[in-house]
Amino acid sequence: MNPKNFWPGTRLPRLAGTIAVTVALLLSIMLLSPQQLPVTLYKLSLLSTAGVAGYWLDCALFPYARPDGYLVNPDYRNAPHVAGDADCPVVMGYRLTFAGAMLRRAIIVGCAMLAIGLGA
Repeated sequence: MNPKNFWPGTRLPRLAGTIAVTVALLLSIMLLSPQQLPVTLYKLSLLSTAGVAGYWLDCALFPYARPDGYLVNPDYRNAPHVAGDADCPVVMGYRLTFAGAMLRRAIIVGCAMLAIGLGA
């Protein structure tokens, strides 16, 4: 049986492990120091908002250099996948450009989250 499958024929949602750890940590904060729970939730909401703001900032600053523009089929979610192939193949000759666009977006989102996290 595939370890990614919870029950035969089904899959766990994406980031299910991360969600479980987050819930466990929030429960531990609630049990050990309940007065800190509103502060923790406030900071988590700030970081989530900063992540979304960083993403939209990247989209606004680089509208023609979106990472999905370098994929063979930009509508990859609806494309049939070939067994053994990558889910999202990159156009030949644009692999470094694709990697740069992904890295640029990660840096912008990370810096936005860092700025809000340090300032709050």
